[in-house]
Amino acid sequence: MNFSNNRITVFIFLIFLSMSYGQSSDRPVIVIDPGHGGTDAGAIGVNEVLEKDIVLSVAKKMDSLNTHLFDDRFNMYLTRYKDTLISLRDRTNLTKRLSAALFISLHCNQATNKGATGVEVYIDKKQKLHSGSSIVLAFAIQKQLSDKLGFKSRGVKGANFQVLRETTNHCPAVLLELGFLSSRDEAQHLMTEEKQNGIALAILESISKIR
Repeated sequence: MNFSNNRITVFIFLIFLSMSYGQSSDRPVIVIDPGHGGTDAGAIGVNEVLEKDIVLSVAKKMDSLNTHLFDDRFNMYLTRYKDTLISLRDRTNLTKRLSAALFISLHCNQATNKGATGVEVYIDKKQKLHSGSSIVLAFAIQKQLSDKLGFKSRGVKGANFQVLRETTNHCPAVLLELGFLSSRDEAQHLMTEEKQNGIALAILESISKIR
């Protein structure tokens, strides 16, 4: 299921009717979920770069930028801070226990087609309490990554990922596929500090614009 830009107006309307970020605090809790970890490497790039390492680095950069550039605007938690394997259930349970305002899961893509490039953003495919606000967040992040960093936009899509299925009734939730490690060019870019900082900043700016 893909979502066209024309349909976003429907979900913006939902925001004014029922959007809730779960907290009234000036410092909303944001859970950043670096996918995979430990024995689960995730995608392995053409240059042997590991998905689990890329997404953890981006997550840590988001945490650091939140502190040093955004003046700790968000109360940010990572589902893992080192190379450990955390179950999907534990990731979603943490989000619920913290009464998180947002949940963002970070991943990298892979394809047999070495020419495949770009960013995909996923939301839960079923209509749930925070589906409307999840779609608004997804489009905001997709636009920021495309406009500011030049990523090809592969669209906002619906999927039945466990981390989305178990969080979207509790808070807005999205899963990001941050480029293809099977593409030599994108894998090399994703390994650089500059690109990782750019991605981290783009996501934080997207959150700030809709908060």
